[in-house]
Amino acid sequence: MVSMKPYNTQFTLSRDYLAECFDQTLPYGKSAKPNFLFPALLFASGVCVLVFTEQSKFLGFILIALAVLELIHIRFRRAWWLARQMWGKSANSEVTLSVDEQGIRTQNPYTQTALLWADIERVIETDLGLILVTKKGGQQYLSKSLFSVELISEIIALNED
Repeated sequence: MVSMKPYNTQFTLSRDYLAECFDQTLPYGKSAKPNFLFPALLFASGVCVLVFTEQSKFLGFILIALAVLELIHIRFRRAWWLARQMWGKSANSEVTLSVDEQGIRTQNPYTQTALLWADIERVIETDLGLILVTKKGGQQYLSKSLFSVELISEIIALNED
């Protein structure tokens, strides 16, 4: 069992906070490097359909258009992710964060989450926050601005146990 002094705070799930979440977790996520292979294959397939077949040119143009759309998605992935988050119900809501001996709980008017210390496989410290990686592979980002220096040290120390 982890011995940790209970800590409670509140913050707003603002665009700035969400931008920090995206920027700090991107290097540690599954899609840290964009995959240009998929749009390249779509484009090449579209060109091949246009040049080498007698089929209707419609399929070739659709494949090329999908390749361009995928490249736009790659280029603007941060903006698109932020827009999707801001369209959600939880955007700009007040979040209550609680840390105690059992784990970390967050609650807003729409969701409640609990992350137990036993479920955390490792803690990654970034410049501005902490990424809690679960044993199932999920990640939760928490900004260091929410915590005291002592509490940050305690959370990081959990990784070393």
